[in-house]
Amino acid sequence: MTERFVVVGAGTMGLGIAYVAAGAGYAVELVEVDRARGGAAVERLAQLWDRAVQRGKLTAEQAAANQAAITLRAGLGEVAVAPAVIVEAVPERLELKRAVLAEAEQLEPALLGSNTSSIPIADLAGGLARPERFCGLHFFNPVWAMALLEIVVGPATAPETTAAARVLADRLGKDPVVVRDMPGFATSRLGVTLGLEAIRMVADGVASPADIDKAMVLGYRHPVGPLELTDLVGLDVRLDIARTLQAAYGDRFAPPPLLVELVAAGRLGKKSGQGFYHWVDGVRSGGTALEDPTPQPTAGRAAPDSTPDAEPGATR
Repeated sequence: MTERFVVVGAGTMGLGIAYVAAGAGYAVELVEVDRARGGAAVERLAQLWDRAVQRGKLTAEQAAANQAAITLRAGLGEVAVAPAVIVEAVPERLELKRAVLAEAEQLEPALLGSNTSSIPIADLAGGLARPERFCGLHFFNPVWAMALLEIVVGPATAPETTAAARVLADRLGKDPVVVRDMPGFATSRLGVTLGLEAIRMVADGVASPADIDKAMVLGYRHPVGPLELTDLVGLDVRLDIARTLQAAYGDRFAPPPLLVELVAAGRLGKKSGQGFYHWVDGVRSGGTALEDPTPQPTAGRAAPDSTPDAEPGATR
């Protein structure tokens, strides 16, 4: 019998996790209460598999099998008991995640994980009856292209759970790191530090967003600059993480006013079409959004998460 893998949340991360789980041979149940978002996720997955076939990464038969492996659910109540894995991938809101995890635990999965990028696992486990079976499973965007899986071990996480998470990482084709439970863990704490400072530099007029990004790509061999990365992650996501880290570590993680203003204006990055750059149909366009309000599309430059074989970039 095919093992079942449940993903709760059909946003960017949830559909990416569903994509790799289906490719690893799981029967995937993608849970999304928002019908429009769920339908959009299914359409996006179909596009990704079509692109993989066009690029010779999958056969048409493999793509069809992967697509058939995913079932969209309107709620956890539609999921049968005892799946092999449940991964929560809803927005970074403590109470929302705790509510989802508490409901998911009732299905008695062998492994329960959260894709949180900054909230302490101990806080998320507070309402669980079996916190020893719970850990952080922090994937990176685009999930199908990024090799890293950050396994976050909470104070109650059992060694067997950590071992099971390592086995899962191997099956999904991921290379894991295991970190102790601290706000921001390892990756978000470092990545957000760089991103926030880059935003402050833009506000201070040090250089344009494009030149700041270019400096980090050429000078430090980053695959993508911190401001373009912020657009890919989502400015609202970065703001949420910054506020979580500020509460834990103090004002060195205080979000810059420019970030707050852009989020309030609805300029969330790639998903809204404008952030520090212009984005048209998921592709970065010419000019930076802060300097030139008129997008000038440029040819041939695809966003890092636009295809299943995209170049790695440490996005979330």
